[in-house]
Amino acid sequence: MGDDVSAYARREDLPGPLVGVDWLASRLGEPGLVVLDASVGAHRGSGRRIPDARPFDIDGALSDHSGPLPHTMPDARRFTEELRSLGVHDTDTVVVYDGAGIYSSPRAWWMLRAMGFDRAAVLDGGLPAWTAAGLPLETARPAPGAERGDFTARPRAGRIVGSDEVVAALADPAAAVFDARSGERYSGVVAEPRPGLRAGHMPGAVNLPFGELQRDGRMRPADELRAVFAALAGDRQRLFFSCGSGVTACVLALGAELAGYREQAVYDGSWSEWGLPSELPVATGTESVGQPHRPGSPHSCQNPEPEQIGVRADGRGRTPLAR
Repeated sequence: MGDDVSAYARREDLPGPLVGVDWLASRLGEPGLVVLDASVGAHRGSGRRIPDARPFDIDGALSDHSGPLPHTMPDARRFTEELRSLGVHDTDTVVVYDGAGIYSSPRAWWMLRAMGFDRAAVLDGGLPAWTAAGLPLETARPAPGAERGDFTARPRAGRIVGSDEVVAALADPAAAVFDARSGERYSGVVAEPRPGLRAGHMPGAVNLPFGELQRDGRMRPADELRAVFAALAGDRQRLFFSCGSGVTACVLALGAELAGYREQAVYDGSWSEWGLPSELPVATGTESVGQPHRPGSPHSCQNPEPEQIGVRADGRGRTPLAR
């Protein structure tokens, strides 16, 4: 009974979908707290991580590789098996982070939410913030989990959607569809980094590059996030998010959650699917560019190929580079 009570107290202690490095550092090593490293690209397996962090491998086992699209959700059976192999229990509290800051960790957070697990949060600033605070790092390979977990996926309808739902949302006056890619990619003035994709955007989608929700590598305050979304969505409360391959769309989902929105969905295929030659419509130009885009911004490329995410010479992460 004592363990159950303490576990409940820990769950109640989770302040929301975002936690700071001080919050995590003061609790690191507590029973029932699991830290997952959701880094992608060159940060994946870079050899520097928060102590006892376990790999949430979006580039590997935690995406569905049976089809041609990158980073799509595995089914509930596979997700359950992978989380159990990481030693995650249904009663645990999970903190996810990534080596680039706040880039791919929101994807892990949203996947957990979509699979019915709410006791999860993103580490604000990720590994760069942890390192800048002078907190300890591990460099040895992660040890296998001491025991399998009992995590069970309980998928929630409408959290991860396909192109049919996005087509309907674009025609729905109560819904807003956001595109987290750069302004250049949204407008179609640059080629897509993945070959074979059309340039441009979904007609009626609003452009909000994911980096606009961050300042100095951390999420902006909730009141600023509310102002950003209110300016672009107006009274619409049903929000749909897309990007290059469903990763940084989840940064927008995190920002919207912090801003108080509760009806959200992520388009799993994102532009990797919509941009393929098909009858799905594509527009070019700047019909709905939300926030001003800063050319050369370090956030001007969403969901790059793995080689586009680098690691600085000192081993600390840097933000994704434009392609």
